[in-house]
Order: sequence, then structure tokens, then C-alpha cells
Amino acid sequence: MKHHAIARRTLIAGAGFGLGAGFGAGLGAGLGAGLAGGVGQALAEAARSGTEAIWSGEYWASKGEVKLFIYRKRAGAPRAGAAPLPVLFLVHGSSLSATSSYDLTVPGKGEYSMMDVFARYGFDVWTMDHEGYGRSSVTSGNSDIASGVADLTAALDVLQRETGRSKYHVFGESSGAIRAGAFAQAKPDRVERLMLAAFTYKGSGAAEIKRRQDRLAELRANPRRKRDADMIRSIFTRDGHPSAYDPAVADAIVASEMKYGDTVPAGTYIDMAANLPLVDPTKVTCPVLMTRGEWDGNSTNADLLDFFAQLPNGDRQYVILPNTSHSEAFGKNRQLLWYAMKNFLSEPAPEAS
Repeated sequence: MKHHAIARRTLIAGAGFGLGAGFGAGLGAGLGAGLAGGVGQALAEAARSGTEAIWSGEYWASKGEVKLFIYRKRAGAPRAGAAPLPVLFLVHGSSLSATSSYDLTVPGKGEYSMMDVFARYGFDVWTMDHEGYGRSSVTSGNSDIASGVADLTAALDVLQRETGRSKYHVFGESSGAIRAGAFAQAKPDRVERLMLAAFTYKGSGAAEIKRRQDRLAELRANPRRKRDADMIRSIFTRDGHPSAYDPAVADAIVASEMKYGDTVPAGTYIDMAANLPLVDPTKVTCPVLMTRGEWDGNSTNADLLDFFAQLPNGDRQYVILPNTSHSEAFGKNRQLLWYAMKNFLSEPAPEAS
């Protein structure tokens, strides 16, 4: 383990509507009571210490012989006897590793680190490189969705030891959302609130899923697929709305990611082309937030609303992010995603049952 000091339109459908009932630009002193998941006291403490520098830590988990890199950020170092902060775990997608996904620096272009944003909001923020990505072990496997669930399961002992908590808020984007949903289905007792961004359910009518289906034989021929600088740049153009992103974002990702090589595992692409659906909404019992970019080519509203309608927990939200493509966390309108997440995580506990 190593430590480091360091005008919009949103459509919401469903029960448990918390967007607009949240806490504005920062954590208010009045958050001490009544928040969902019992996090009020810890969030109020985090608000009082909001001027602390962001602290980071590095950890490793083992999945048999596979070593998995885990990264953590929060406001101030953990202190003995302090109330544990609410834990937010961020799950990366198919083409980028964890820190490139959630702790990106884009010089001169504003904030792009979701880890820093939510650390400042008062969360203990964690992420990990899945097998075959970033600093984790590169193996002969293709790191499919089932492998990702096993990775997240392997991280549980580390999180409980270091945070003192046994339940966590979990966020995933793209295939990371499928991993996160499948994990919530497999480990319902470990997920407090679940956030699925740029999720794909069955993939019906989705242009990008069709492109992957057309490449299925190629994808199955090798456990790894080409992911060079051109492919990274294509992430921000493939939905037909490149103006949704600042070009400097792709440059920063290329600089961050290419040190890990020009290939990544093919498993999630294969799963999304041939094996959907991979999450059964009727078995996801925790509260759920689903966000979709208006121009997302990995899904349609019909596909996602089918999933949404089957969720058994009445505490659920469906949010469309306007003028946003697939990669919500990297878009010019990424603050809309943060706002939806923040309000969902700070939703008042219901009085009626």
C-alpha cells in the first residue's frame, strides 16, 4: 500500500426523484440528518473539513494469481476514531484503465477528475484496474463481465479493512455500468446505491452495439483488441457529435493511457456483441440511478427504460443528459452527471414505508 498527499434540460422519470432536492454547489452544514444510506453524519463531518487537501492511497487485491491495482482518494488522510466517510466505488469501462477514466488531468481545461470532485463532496472514492488493464496483471484471459465481477469481489476485503464499511455506493460507466450492475445482482448485500451511466441492457437498436456485432469473429480471435491513439480519439466522434467534447480530453487520455500499450482485453466487447443482456433488472434490489447521454450510440431510451421499468426498488431515477454523447464523464456537460449523482447520493431518507 502506498499513500500520497496530494441553462440545461434534464428529463427524469421514475420514483424517488431527488434531483433538485440536493445540496447545490457543495455540502451544507444541514446535511447531518436524514440522508439515504445513513451517511448524513459522515457527510456533515466531511463538509466541516472540506478545506483539507485531497489524500490518495494505493492498494492491491488478489484474485488467485491475478494482482489487481486499487486506488483511493478522499479529503484528508483516514484518522483513527473518525466517523467513516461514505464510500463511492467507480468502475471503468472497456477501453481505458481506472485512473485515466476517473482521475484525468486536462491542463487548462477545468476539472475532469471525478475522484477529486466526489472527494470534495465528502466521499471516500475508490477505483480499480480490472484484469488486463492499467497496472493490474495482464493475463491470457479476455476480462469479460464475469471476470469484472470477480475483480470487484476480490476488492471487498481491502475496502472493508480500510474503510470499516461493508456496503458501498457503486458507479459504472459504459461496460463498467454492466460490471457494476452484474456485481449488484451478485452481491446485493454489499451495494448501498447503484449508478449506471451509459449502460446497455439488450442493445436493441444501438448503432455502436451493431458495429461490435459486425466485428464479432475478429474480437473472438484474440483475447486482446487494438486500442491505439486513433481508437481512443474515435470514442469521442463515433456518436456523430464531436463538439460534445473538448479535443484536449482525447489528447490527455492518449498521454495517460498509451504507457500501458496499444491493446486492451476484448471480453467486454464480445459480451456486448453476443451475450446481452448480462444484468437481470428484477434481481437488482438496491436504489438505482440510470443516466443516458442524449446522443449515446450504445443504447436507446427504449432499451434502457425497459430495464428501468423492471427494477423492483421504488427508489429509482432515469436521467437524460442533454447535449451529451456516450462518454458522460468526459463531456463538456459532465457537471450534469456529477449533479445527478450527488443529489441521488444525498437523497433524504423516506418517511413513509
